[in-house]
Amino acid sequence: MNLRMAGLSVAVLFTALLPLAASAVTSGTYESVSSEAKSAKPLLSDALSAEQGGRGREQQAGDTDKKPTEKISPPGLLSESRLPAGPVGADAPVSRCGPELTSPQGVEAQTCVMTQGQDVWARTYYRNTTGGQLHAHTTLLGPGGRAVVLRCEVGAHDGPGVCETPRGPAHGAVDGYTAVAEYAAAGRAEDSPLLLRTGSSRASAPIG
Repeated sequence: MNLRMAGLSVAVLFTALLPLAASAVTSGTYESVSSEAKSAKPLLSDALSAEQGGRGREQQAGDTDKKPTEKISPPGLLSESRLPAGPVGADAPVSRCGPELTSPQGVEAQTCVMTQGQDVWARTYYRNTTGGQLHAHTTLLGPGGRAVVLRCEVGAHDGPGVCETPRGPAHGAVDGYTAVAEYAAAGRAEDSPLLLRTGSSRASAPIG
């Protein structure tokens, strides 16, 4: 009789513990999923370009041992600028960029030659910390003296921005194209000193 009662008590105790154990496992699984969900959000800030986000996801999903043939997203302003969404992978634009430069007055910029298929254009990334408005002239220089110039108004804010020329078909090899961007204070040209000049060449040097 005592043995039967003892066995029944053990069974009742074991049955009572089951909901607690199940509750503990469910709670632990939930915390784990919640933690993974937080770590799975993009590591890049909201200001990163859609081009880079797509490229990063593609590289993570693809072969990690495969090295890219050309660097599309140099560090610095280029990786912080807000850009419109575009294609990724083999159809993504390819950039050939000069160094990121900063003027003593507080203009930061990086200029690139962009290519996609047969199209070529110039793009400059900037950040204006001078506290005043600027004029930016972005120029694409091509073979045979070809040149495309675009003027952009740079607002007096320190957020990253982009100024780029229209796209056009390349005439000859794309390696024959270079890009230059010049930043000057807003106002009349004769009264606006040049603050910074950047180019797609690695030998670019700051002005000012």
